Amino acid sequence: MGLLEKLLRSKVVVWILLVLPGLWPLWPIFGWPDSSVLADPLKFVLHHLGFTACILLAVVLAFTPLRVLWPKWGISQAVNRHRRLVGVAAFVYAALHLATHVVYETGLDWSQLGHVFQVATTKPFQLVGLIAFTILLALAVTSPTFMLRLLGKHWKPLHRLAYVAAALAAYHQAAARKLFPMQVVWIFGPLILLEIARVLRQRQNAAGKS
Repeated sequence: MGLLEKLLRSKVVVWILLVLPGLWPLWPIFGWPDSSVLADPLKFVLHHLGFTACILLAVVLAFTPLRVLWPKWGISQAVNRHRRLVGVAAFVYAALHLATHVVYETGLDWSQLGHVFQVATTKPFQLVGLIAFTILLALAVTSPTFMLRLLGKHWKPLHRLAYVAAALAAYHQAAARKLFPMQVVWIFGPLILLEIARVLRQRQNAAGKS
């Protein structure tokens, strides 16, 4: 077993890797030399949390094609041990992203909370973001073992909605800016390629058995 595989099997290491992106915004707030970031630190935090949520969502969805394509690869086996943890982390960052958006729009004037969500329904990218968050919320709530047992055979179709959430999150990220951000391609492009390769491999295996 290689060092990287051994590290990725450790839940402590994975916890650290998941928490570190959440601490990153502290650096620009407390002394990042880029004045453009310091000019609107809360907006930077807002974008950073959404960016991190998208990365973790793409990462956890990549675990399945990695397992199908390289079932005996130690790295693939190691990361698949943490599917639930990474998936819940994606939801947590999405929730923090939404909470930061609410604070950014209301300035902690909670009487404006209803207005914020009303406005969100009139802006397609914000509405899509809310739908994606609702899906992630449903997946997080149903991720504990007892909930999976309660759902029985229905949990798999429900959790496949994660792919819908990923597509909505990609649109949300792209439409939130006037120019199409290449970061959306870098985040979700590899996932799309892995999924295509997975489908081709599964069809190949099915053809070989027939």
